[in-house]
Amino acid sequence: MPKRKILVTNALPYANGPIHLGHLLGYIQADIWVRFQRMRGHQCSYVCADDAHGTGIMLSAQQQGIAPEDLIARVNQEHQQDFRAFQVAFDNYYTTHSEENRVLSELIYQRCQANGHISSRRITQLYDPDKNMFLSDRFIKGECPKCGTPDQYGDNCEACGSTYNATDLGNPRSTISGATPVARESIHFFFKLPEFTELLKTWTRSGSLHPQVANKLAEWLDAGLQEWDISRDAPYFGFEIPGAGGKYFYVWLDAPIGYMASFQNLCARDAGLNFDDYWDAGQSVLANTELYHFIGKDIINFHALFWPAMLSTAGFRMPTALAVNGFVTVNGQKMSKSRGTFIKAATYLEYLNPEYLRYYYAAKLGSSPDDLDLNLEDFALRVNADVVGKVVNIASRCAGFIHKGFNGMLAADNPEPELLEEFQNSQSDIADFYEAREYAKAMRLIMALADKANQYIADRQPWTLAKTAPAAAEVQAVCSTGLNLFRILMIYLKPVLPAVAEQAESFLRTEPFTWHCSQNLLLNHSIGKFEPLMTRVDPARIEQMVEASRESLGSPGEATGPGMDSPLMQEPLAAEIEFPDFARVDLRVVRILQAEHVEGADKLLKLTLDLGPDAGGQAITRTVFSGIKSAYDPAHLKDKYTVLVANLKPRKMKFGLSEGMILAAGDKEGIYLLEPHEGARPGMRIT
Repeated sequence: MPKRKILVTNALPYANGPIHLGHLLGYIQADIWVRFQRMRGHQCSYVCADDAHGTGIMLSAQQQGIAPEDLIARVNQEHQQDFRAFQVAFDNYYTTHSEENRVLSELIYQRCQANGHISSRRITQLYDPDKNMFLSDRFIKGECPKCGTPDQYGDNCEACGSTYNATDLGNPRSTISGATPVARESIHFFFKLPEFTELLKTWTRSGSLHPQVANKLAEWLDAGLQEWDISRDAPYFGFEIPGAGGKYFYVWLDAPIGYMASFQNLCARDAGLNFDDYWDAGQSVLANTELYHFIGKDIINFHALFWPAMLSTAGFRMPTALAVNGFVTVNGQKMSKSRGTFIKAATYLEYLNPEYLRYYYAAKLGSSPDDLDLNLEDFALRVNADVVGKVVNIASRCAGFIHKGFNGMLAADNPEPELLEEFQNSQSDIADFYEAREYAKAMRLIMALADKANQYIADRQPWTLAKTAPAAAEVQAVCSTGLNLFRILMIYLKPVLPAVAEQAESFLRTEPFTWHCSQNLLLNHSIGKFEPLMTRVDPARIEQMVEASRESLGSPGEATGPGMDSPLMQEPLAAEIEFPDFARVDLRVVRILQAEHVEGADKLLKLTLDLGPDAGGQAITRTVFSGIKSAYDPAHLKDKYTVLVANLKPRKMKFGLSEGMILAAGDKEGIYLLEPHEGARPGMRIT
C-alpha cells in the first residue's frame, strides 16, 4: 500500500473555559482515526489550537481582572492537560493568537481583496451605551419579532425557529450590561460569498461531505448565499485589519486559519514536513497530500462554505473531506449542570478511566452527524461487558496456565489455524470501518470475534484439562491460541484503547503493535506476568462524578463562552401587566402522546398533545412545534405531563400548523419543561 501523507485538524476549542465530555466526542473521534492511519504506516500529522480571539475572551478577562493574553495562556495549558489525559495525541497544540496566524490571516485577506472578493458598506448595529461597544447577536436578547417569545438571542428564535436581524427584536437588552441598546452605524467589510455559489455546489457534492451534511448545505445554497461580515469594531480582542483603522478580523475569519498556523509552527520544528506540500493549491496536488477537518455539526457553515471559498481565491487547497460529529446528550437530555450531567473532563478524570469513555464513544460513533447519547447506565454495562468481560477476560483466563505450567512459554505450533485465520482475515473489514469512521461497526465486529474466542476457551476448558498430566500439551495449545486471539483483538482495538494496548504489548513482550502485526502469530514465545489491564466500571464512582458535577443554577464566577450570558447578571423582569391581561391566557394540563423530530429543523420537536375530553367525551388533541430538541430525546417525552397555552392563536410554520405553546423554563444551563403536580390530568385549567 502506498504511503499516504495526511494532515488532520480538530475544531478549535474556545479559550474561555474547560473541556467537557461533549467537546471530547470530536477529539476522540479524530484521534482514533489518526492512530489507525499511523498503525497502517501512513504519515499522519495531527494539529489543533485554542480559538483565542473575540468579544467573549475580552469580557471574560475583564471579569477576572486579568489581561486576555494571561487568560488564554492559562486555558491553553488546561486544555492540553485534559487532552493528554484522554490520550488525544496532537503533534502540535497551538493558539490562534500567534504571529503565524496574524501573518497568514493578513495574507489571505489581502489576496481576497486583490481578487475583488472584499466589499465594504455602512451597516446599522445595536450598540451598548454603558459598555461603549457594538453588540454581536449572541450578546443581545429580546422578544422574537415573529412569535413574541421573550428571551431570544439576536439572530434566531428557539421557540419558532425564525431567523431575523437583532434590530428586529422587541424590547432588546444587552446581556453584558443589561442596558437597552441603541442603533448606530458603522462601516464593515464583507467577503463576497455569493460569487462562489457554483464552486461550493460542486465541492459540497464531490464526496467530501457526508450526504446529510451536503443536504443541509444545499438548503443554504439553494436559498441564496449572503455576503459574510468579516470585520468587528473596537474594542475587540483579535487582529487588526491592515489599513482599516481600528477594525478587527471577526474571530471566525482567523479561527480556521489557525489550522494552517499550527501546522506551520509544527513544520518549523520538523524538517520532514513542508507547509506548501499540504496547503498550496498547486503543490499539494503534486505532493499528493490529504487534508481532513474533524468538526461539530454546529460549525459546518463556516467550514463548508466560508472556509473553502476563501481558500480557493487565496491560492490554497480546499479540504479533502470534513468529518462531522453531532452533539452529546447525557441520559437522553441536554447536558445540565443542575442535573450533574454537564461533566468537565477534569472532573471525569477524578473518578473514571479515560479509556472507558474512548471505548463507549467508539462503540456508538458512525460517520453521520447524528447526536450521541451518553447513557451512564449503558456506559457502565457496555464497558464492563465488552472490554473487561470479553477482551481482557481472554488474557486473564489463559495467562495463569501458561505461567504455572510452562514457565511463560507459548506453544511452538498453531493448533487452530482456521480460527486464527478467521480473526486475521477480519483485518480488512475492520480497516474499512475505521477508514470510513464507522467505529461502531468496527467495535461490533471485534466484539463478535471476542465472543468466538471466549466460546473456544469455554469449549476446551483448560481448567479441566490441567487436572490431568497427559493433557498438559493441550492446555498449552489452548491457552496459547487464546492469547494469540487476544493479541489480534488488541491490535484491532489499539486506536481506541492505546493505553490498554500498551499494557498488552508489555505483558506479551512484543514490539508496539502495527496494523499488520495481526498477520503474525506468537509461537514459542515467552510472555510476562499478567496484571489486570482494566478494572470494571464502578457505578458508585459514576454517581460520585455526577454529584461532583452538580451545580446550582447561576453559579457565580464561572467563565463564560461565546453565546453565554454573564453569570453575574440576573434576568430582568418583564414589564407589569394588568390582571385582565393575564386572565385571558388559558393554561391547561396536557399529556404528550407522541414526540418526533422535525425534518429540516435544528431545534424543533413535533408534539402531539392530549388535552382531555370535550363535552361529548371525545378526546381533544393538539399539535405543537416546540424548540426543545436540544434538551429532550423524543423517546423520553411520551406520557409526560406539561402545561399548554391552549388559547394561543395557531401559527402557520413551514413545517406545519402549531396549535399553541407548551411552557418551559430556560437559561444557559438548559431547557426544562414545566410539569404539573402529581394528580393533575389532561384538560385541567391552571388558575
